[in-house]
Amino acid sequence: MNILTQKAGGYMHLKCVTPAFIFLDKRILVQLLTLFVCMGGVVAYSQAAPIQYLKKQIASESYETVGVFDVNNDRIPDIVSGAYWYEGPHYQTRYYIGSAKRYGEYYDDFSTIPLDVDGDGYMDFITGGWFGKQLVWKQNPGDGSQWQEHLIAEAGNIETTRSWDVDGDGIMEIVPNTPNDSLVIYRLVLDANKKGAAKFTKHRIYGKHGHGLGFGDVNGDGIGDFILAKGWLEGPENPYEGTWKFHPDFDLGGASIPIIVADVNNDGKADIIAGQGHGYGLHWYEQLPAKKKGKTEWLKHPIDPYNSQYHSMEWIDIDLDGENELVTGKRYRAHNGKDPGGEDDLGLYYFKWNGENFSKQVIDYGPYGEGKGTGVYFSVYDLNGTGTKEIIVAGKDGLYMYYDKPKNNKQ
Repeated sequence: MNILTQKAGGYMHLKCVTPAFIFLDKRILVQLLTLFVCMGGVVAYSQAAPIQYLKKQIASESYETVGVFDVNNDRIPDIVSGAYWYEGPHYQTRYYIGSAKRYGEYYDDFSTIPLDVDGDGYMDFITGGWFGKQLVWKQNPGDGSQWQEHLIAEAGNIETTRSWDVDGDGIMEIVPNTPNDSLVIYRLVLDANKKGAAKFTKHRIYGKHGHGLGFGDVNGDGIGDFILAKGWLEGPENPYEGTWKFHPDFDLGGASIPIIVADVNNDGKADIIAGQGHGYGLHWYEQLPAKKKGKTEWLKHPIDPYNSQYHSMEWIDIDLDGENELVTGKRYRAHNGKDPGGEDDLGLYYFKWNGENFSKQVIDYGPYGEGKGTGVYFSVYDLNGTGTKEIIVAGKDGLYMYYDKPKNNKQ
């Protein structure tokens, strides 16, 4: 029988005194900072000091996606969000790209995936939307003029889109999360004999797959697998011709995009991190030794059950200690305030694994106008080449950048 339960009391029994958090209610968080004291020869995990971020507003636009790439080939990263790109290194001058269609509070623009689609040396980007049901790429003209939009596919309702190198050829494949439609991989194929000629081949690997999508090697066979809301798809050696086998081994609910695949506890087995995109909760799922061949076993652990709309996240080393942190936050007005917790305060956080559980560090928190939430696609990038990474977040509450105060105080 599958194991998908939460440990008694909600948290693991700790052998050491570790940094802990007590939630007084959904809006108030008290952090208890204690010394890490270990008994009985238990190895201690060193903890970097929490990063103190400074907040900088870039624009008041309400697009929900932001990417970072070099638009004008000056070797300085630029910020691209919605109808505009913002020139680095100061990000004060902006240039018009061409706007996506608006539906009520939403722009039908739910990702900013950098990819030189036409091979002309200028970076383009890929996006798509829920309402228009189209996956598109926007062509960087390289001369400052408006960017031309090209249709990739009529893909169905696109919650958001992500990219992974599914076939290991060094080129990212495009995979939209289309909860009401089939799971499809779009592979870029360039014509070597015709400059600028590009097309995407379409590879359907599964049917209706629900809210949530991730990619990684779940079973340790060296082949990438897809993680869906209600199970995982085991990847074949040839992802375009082989059969993807579905394993209904868990139920992640209305999961985040992406769902993270990572060995959280360093036991040699891949684990899963998933937020609830339209409800309360952020959890990690520990992969246990399998009791039956071909079937995975999972144990659910809470990371933060007290905040809602954890729709997007990144697993990346932001404090330069060699270990990845989980960067995420609340998507502001994901369903126009109608989600559970939709009217709660906003928050942007990073969570650090301390050897036993995740400790929560607050980057920004507060009501609308004070705190900041996420959109559906944000970026973590070293904008100024100092080694530290900035967090660039778009949303219906504006476009902002967060940078490490001690090292980047000249921003």
